Amino acid sequence: MKTDWEIRREICLFGKRVYEKGFVTATDGNISMRMMANRLMITPSASCLGELNVNDLAYVDLTGQILQSNCNPSSELPMHLEIYRNRPDVNAIIHTHPVNSTSFTVAGESFSPPVLPELILGIGDVPIAKYATPSTNESAVVISELIKNHDVIILDHHGVVTVGKTLLDAFFKVERLEHAASTLLAAKQLGDINQLAPLDVEKLEKVKQDYRL
Repeated sequence: MKTDWEIRREICLFGKRVYEKGFVTATDGNISMRMMANRLMITPSASCLGELNVNDLAYVDLTGQILQSNCNPSSELPMHLEIYRNRPDVNAIIHTHPVNSTSFTVAGESFSPPVLPELILGIGDVPIAKYATPSTNESAVVISELIKNHDVIILDHHGVVTVGKTLLDAFFKVERLEHAASTLLAAKQLGDINQLAPLDVEKLEKVKQDYRL
């Protein structure tokens, strides 16, 4: 098990990575890691993920009680708590605002046509949660059922939340999602979207199942 300071440093490292990739700007986004079965470390409210300080992260339990912190935890804490309570397999959460992925919801477009093999294999179906007012309990409500069966959720007009066994896992998912969004947007500019044939999708799903085994 990682120590308190190893987890703090890892959160700061990935905060910098998502900021440098342009997945967040200014003080947008938040990151958390499970410390043990019922506790987690989360980034502070109104903080820039690219400039996190290891001493400013908030240590809370799954009821939301602050156990240790020099500042307020992220206002999206309720969403993180809802995910950890529903997914004991999840150890890390990253909430970002990637431009291309978010633009699909602004345009009212579905994100999951069977087009890219790497998206089917690496992520699968990507649902779009109903709109929720940011920084309220509404975010927890709209993802509550979706998170039980999905590791990646696009938040209507608000960004993306990805989960994983590690922060690297969650980071790769948002990176893969945004790359797929960029590809789909470029394809739309060139013409119609040509979806994969149903048989090809079935083959990919079998590959995905075999890989998991």
